[in-house]
Amino acid sequence: MSTAEQYVRTEYPVIDSDPHFNRVVRYMRGSDYTAWGTLTVGAPAVLLALERVRPAAGPKGINFALGVATAMGFMGGFLYSYQKSSLRFWGWEENAREQAMNREEMDARAAAGLPAYGEPTMDETAQAAAARNSKFAALKFASLPWFNTTNHKYHLSENTSSDK
Repeated sequence: MSTAEQYVRTEYPVIDSDPHFNRVVRYMRGSDYTAWGTLTVGAPAVLLALERVRPAAGPKGINFALGVATAMGFMGGFLYSYQKSSLRFWGWEENAREQAMNREEMDARAAAGLPAYGEPTMDETAQAAAARNSKFAALKFASLPWFNTTNHKYHLSENTSSDK
């Protein structure tokens, strides 16, 4: 069985099985940013609502708690938005917009004579290890936030039949 056959068939075309961090953030939709902002604002809002039910000991404690809640909401909102964007790259959610953006980006890179997924800076073994560690990592954010920050040749997309 080839590597491509090992993947689950998806309803939408796979754009990239291991997208680089910068691509995932660049391809985020307005709805992703809205969710990120909502979670950032929502966490301290819930804390303030709970504060009305049972007040804290003093204003200093609530100020610190609000800061922590805002930071946690910001980080949680980013991880949620990053995951939603990744799901579209993997073809698990509707991705027509991302397909068009990817086609334009890949055509421009090909016209400029650049590698499709960036110039690798590591040897083959390190590239393969990086790809294994970061592929589908957005599904594991609850235990360990991990992103693909390396350029490598191990990608699976609608235009490829293997991880090359």
